[in-house]
Amino acid sequence: MAARRTTSLLFAAAAVLAGCSAGSLLGPEAPQGVEGTVLIGPQCPVAIASDPCPDLPFEATLDIWDDGGSYITRVRSGPDGRFRVGLLAGDYVIEPESGSPFPWAGAVEVRVDDGRWSEVTVHYDTGIR
Repeated sequence: MAARRTTSLLFAAAAVLAGCSAGSLLGPEAPQGVEGTVLIGPQCPVAIASDPCPDLPFEATLDIWDDGGSYITRVRSGPDGRFRVGLLAGDYVIEPESGSPFPWAGAVEVRVDDGRWSEVTVHYDTGIR
């Protein structure tokens, strides 16, 4: 009987934790969330006005956390660098997965308001100088 109670408690705890971690995640038809572009650059060691070397779209893995430090989800930008994830209103941190040492990108903080899509740009550094 004690083993069954312990197992039941473990399943209940897992269900609560699973609900907390993804509780801010909404479906693809959500009225609000975060959408953005991931770019990587520089692409050239020297860029000049007559021959610019713009940053390019980048496929990247992004982890999203709420402001309390709870993991929400992982998204991947497409070949065009675009991503979109529906989220409840609140403050979030986007943690880009970085290389060792490059490409590298820092965390991006974003606020989602009711009924609005917050636009962000994630910049990866190639290390080219």
